[in-house]
Amino acid sequence: MGNVSLVIMNKRDNVATAVMDLESGLKAGTGDGREINVKESIPFGHKLALQDIFSGQVVIKYGEPIGIATKDIKTGQHVHVHNVEGNRGRGDKKGDN
Repeated sequence: MGNVSLVIMNKRDNVATAVMDLESGLKAGTGDGREINVKESIPFGHKLALQDIFSGQVVIKYGEPIGIATKDIKTGQHVHVHNVEGNRGRGDKKGDN
């Protein structure tokens, strides 16, 4: 099975969660035989793109949409608030529940 450093929650997901800090240039294993080239540092618990995700495309985790990409995200890049608008309010805007 090799080095597992990414967890995929559902086969529909286009992102995986880092189970350790990942440095740019490493190959991260998914546990299903895939290796993803890490294109930028990904902190523990953050998401990495498993495939190219284009601006306006749905980001899927747990088999469910969690947000919309606000810019193009390449395979192996960090997926977080800097490039995704979440489906759920963050609580920092008036009217978020």
